[in-house]
Amino acid sequence: MERAASIDREPISGKRADFNPVIIKEDGGASLEDENAQESFLVRRLQAGDRQAFDLIFSRYVNQVYRQALKIMGNEADAEEVVQEVFLTVYEKAKGFRGRAAFSTWIYRVTLNAAVSRLRRQKKGETVDIEEYLPRFREDGHHLVRPVIDWSSGIEERLMDAEFQGIVREAIDQLPPVDKAVLLSDFDGFSNREIGEALGLSVQAVKARLHRGRLFLRGKLAVYSGYSPT
Repeated sequence: MERAASIDREPISGKRADFNPVIIKEDGGASLEDENAQESFLVRRLQAGDRQAFDLIFSRYVNQVYRQALKIMGNEADAEEVVQEVFLTVYEKAKGFRGRAAFSTWIYRVTLNAAVSRLRRQKKGETVDIEEYLPRFREDGHHLVRPVIDWSSGIEERLMDAEFQGIVREAIDQLPPVDKAVLLSDFDGFSNREIGEALGLSVQAVKARLHRGRLFLRGKLAVYSGYSPT
């Protein structure tokens, strides 16, 4: 398992290792030339313990896994540790893949759970009172602070500012691990169903965590902009 234990620095740094579909032949005849069409064959070979199939799957997915891990972990060292955990899991537990979803979806789930588990270990004992940044309401249901100021005009331009980007990243990092994973997965375009299946949450639970995460992020940005989060 040397390859998974010592990740090749070149593909992680942004250069995707070339996929060579001519290496493997299913029946000793025609070469495998279409990497998308032949993924199921590679997975079957991986499940049978074929190291060459693992190398090809590693080359295909290493950058995707690294990018996802980096977004959640926030630093290269932890992201690379997650990559190693993911491909060790892929190598050891591929037989458990039943094909009910795409293999890429399974890889996404493994990556998300590996990153969340590492975050939980790192954040053990840490608490951030995110309630301070969530909206508060009077008994009649109206906003506690009036008037409610729309501070978000020009937000797209401000997101180009490095300091503002740092505030956004800091706010996201303060979310509990699962909430953080939900928010970032939503940013990446995954559906509530996909996120829920990956993390063992109901769709409603995903929606609730996503709503809470967005409100917290909005509150942090409001404070940074000089306004009340409430």
